[in-house]
Amino acid sequence: MKKIAIVGAGASGMMAAILLKQRGFDITVFERNEKVMKKIYATGNGRCNFTNRNVGPKNYHGENPKFAISTIKKYGYDEIIDFFNLIGIKEIILEDGKTYPMSLQASSIVKQMELTAENEKVNILTNTYVKDIEKINEKYKVTIINDENNLESREFDYIIISTGGRAMEKSGSDGNGYRLMQKLGHSITKTHPGIVQLKLKDGGFKDMSGVKFPGACYLIDKNKKIMEEKSDILFTDYGISGPGILQISGECMRRLNKGKEVEISIDILPEIEENQLGDFLTYNFMINQYKTLKEGLIGIIHDKLIENLCKYVKINSNINLSEISKEEIHRLTMAIKDWRFKVIGCKSEKDGQVTCGGVSTKEINPKTMESKLYKGVYIIGELVDIDGDCGGYNLHWAWSSAMACADSIN
Repeated sequence: MKKIAIVGAGASGMMAAILLKQRGFDITVFERNEKVMKKIYATGNGRCNFTNRNVGPKNYHGENPKFAISTIKKYGYDEIIDFFNLIGIKEIILEDGKTYPMSLQASSIVKQMELTAENEKVNILTNTYVKDIEKINEKYKVTIINDENNLESREFDYIIISTGGRAMEKSGSDGNGYRLMQKLGHSITKTHPGIVQLKLKDGGFKDMSGVKFPGACYLIDKNKKIMEEKSDILFTDYGISGPGILQISGECMRRLNKGKEVEISIDILPEIEENQLGDFLTYNFMINQYKTLKEGLIGIIHDKLIENLCKYVKINSNINLSEISKEEIHRLTMAIKDWRFKVIGCKSEKDGQVTCGGVSTKEINPKTMESKLYKGVYIIGELVDIDGDCGGYNLHWAWSSAMACADSIN
């Protein structure tokens, strides 16, 4: 019986373990935490949107996003749902195609995966850290620090690396997988947090911190809007957050890391057209000429945004409305619909929900997840330089890359 070592008992590692054990392989899973699938508990605000009805190659990114196409097409939404239905999870589809267990509990996914693995008699060693992987003849020697803090070595026919990246460090994601892969000669593309809050240039955000409103955000490239998300926008003391910001953050950081200037645009009032807003401001200011600009904007935008918006368009917020020009009203209208900010970075790895970057896809077979450098070594899940949009797409990549790997081992 062929022996397979799986390094990491997260989503992809557990999926691979169950599928391969069902096919008769001798499976040993090494997990550094005291329990498996620790990161799952935080997904979907504790409800676990484990896939998305709208999943497709368009939802994946990296140095070569086309790498994900074959896996996502072969192991799509129906294939993932079929697997979870078989182990006792019934799905419910909520907003934007986000798919959850009907219980709306992330723990349901973990428990059913654990029960399935236990029934299949998968050998899972928790509190076990993989220190080294070496190829010796046709075998792979895995050196571990076991739960008694002693060094131990074991030999296997195949190795699957599913350690995850660096996101959510408390879940055990410390980047050990990158170290193991580099030691085997693999290249790691530059990593950075994804689905993360952004830091903005110039500061001045403390007086706007905590302001939340339904808006729209855009990633700007050469003065063109190339990504658009409509969602709540939240200003913070360091910059900006909100679901839409999290969605575009990965691409923002990818561009920033390449030395590009990154700019985002915020539409404070996406529900009103620019010309309608301009007409309203003109009329409103005309019939309320006894007010200052600061007073005239109350009830139109959040009052904590007014001072910074006026500074942005270089208009004194204390100017009387009787003195404001048509050109100044036009500038205000444009700023409300297209307030530009320069991105200078993001919050730390521990704040990101996923790691962007990872093991170079140039060195992995896209149909099997097998290393092109070492026959019998497979790299799956977040460790690969593929990251998905927010909304269940990263967990879908974990499941589908594990399925591609398991189907290729015979």
